[in-house]
Amino acid sequence: MDILRPALVNIDGRIYRRNAVKEETYEEEEDFAYVGPPETEELAEDEACDSQHIEQTDKGFRCAIDVPSVLYKYIIGKKGETRRRLESDTKTSISIPKPGVEGQIVITGSQRAAVSSAVTRVEVLVESFRRKQPFTHFLSFALNDPQIQEGFLRFKDEVLEQCSQDHGVEGSVFQNPAKLHLTVCTLALLNDMEVVKACECLQECQNFIRDITEGKPLPLEVTGIEYMNDDPAMVDVLYAKVNVKDRSEKLQVIADRLVDHFVSAGLMVREWDKVKLHGTVMNTLYRKDSTAEDVGGPGRQAMKEREAFDARNILKNFGAYHFGEFDLNAVRLSQRYSSDCTGYYTSAGNINFS
Repeated sequence: MDILRPALVNIDGRIYRRNAVKEETYEEEEDFAYVGPPETEELAEDEACDSQHIEQTDKGFRCAIDVPSVLYKYIIGKKGETRRRLESDTKTSISIPKPGVEGQIVITGSQRAAVSSAVTRVEVLVESFRRKQPFTHFLSFALNDPQIQEGFLRFKDEVLEQCSQDHGVEGSVFQNPAKLHLTVCTLALLNDMEVVKACECLQECQNFIRDITEGKPLPLEVTGIEYMNDDPAMVDVLYAKVNVKDRSEKLQVIADRLVDHFVSAGLMVREWDKVKLHGTVMNTLYRKDSTAEDVGGPGRQAMKEREAFDARNILKNFGAYHFGEFDLNAVRLSQRYSSDCTGYYTSAGNINFS
């Protein structure tokens, strides 16, 4: 870590420095230090937490925090070291549900400032390790309309017929036609409560989406292909280009506003200024592994050695390939590693354009 440029974590407008702990302390654990006043034996008032309600009880003060059970271990630490350190530093008691049991972490103490300080430190830990969790869901526009699937299968057959001699081009790198889609954003929803919150957040987007689409399905055309990296001879992802038939930016505007709303709701962290909408048709993640997925989550895909393919002839022969046209009528909250009766990802929720 560059000590002059430490990693920072923003929790409710307060900035905290993240310090890596030596591996022997806990293999997944990191410690977090507040960037603020000098260390004293008294708890700093600036460390007070405004995001949680602290109630007064007969014995002092109490605060309950909703934390997904998968994150408990980061608050507990190896052999309970993290929890004991937090309790010792803040002079509080931290009660954590049993592993796998969803509930609230309850912090109690004799001083409001002490409880507030402990809440802040727990939130910093939770926020940091939440970002390291693999995503579980994603917002998607389905491209698995029968006409598009038919066009994709023709594309696959023709590519294999004409370009199978090119390095890395084989049937296993093609997308499953039933799962053709555009990814809007990825989400790590760690318990049922967070899935419900995401569904509610999606429903809140219905009015602005219908204002943009005028309450009608959005006519789209899927034409042309493009690649992700700089060298067409060493490609990992080849995607189809999707446009609104009237050449408007309606689909892009919907995607960007969806991300804005989910970021403001605290359900995701913004990674890009603008959503890059692309319908993956070939991806080396799929090579020899039918369970691999590409749902467009930057930095979230499994790190595995990938064998690129030479796409130069594909781009030359199929650069303007027409997959088909269809009317898009929904955005879905899709569950990763799942399939419904159509073969598409199982939906936890959706809203229609019309």
